[in-house]
Amino acid sequence: MKAGVASLAVAATLMLATSAFAADPKPAKPPKPAKPISVDQSASFLIDPAASEKLWAENLPAKVKKLYPSNKFRFVSEVGGGFNEGKICIVSARAMMLPVVRLPIQGPKAIYAPVKSSTAFDAVPNLSREQCQELARTKLKEAIQSVASALVAT
Repeated sequence: MKAGVASLAVAATLMLATSAFAADPKPAKPPKPAKPISVDQSASFLIDPAASEKLWAENLPAKVKKLYPSNKFRFVSEVGGGFNEGKICIVSARAMMLPVVRLPIQGPKAIYAPVKSSTAFDAVPNLSREQCQELARTKLKEAIQSVASALVAT
């Protein structure tokens, strides 16, 4: 009788031990968000980072994204300007491709040494703020397309 109780205790201990090791698996980690393909260094008066990122995504061909991946290159936009005293909307939009290097402590960083760059600018009188912002988006789009066409051609 004592042997039966002992074997029952051993069986129960083994069941508890195996169930502890067979606990619920860890919940799956959420997927990492996609790296942004661009960085925006613009005046928020004319364009915001989300609009800039959208313009880069819409105007960079898949071939350029494949040849120049975001872990090795970053596309940077700089849009500046605004209104002068004569109520003229002045916009300067620059699009660049910068190399990314891996630093020991800081990790990947874009280095300001443009591989390709393009600048588009314009000045138009008598525009509202919204029209000036649209002009800035148009000029940035032109600069992005210029960089993209230069990269596809090479």
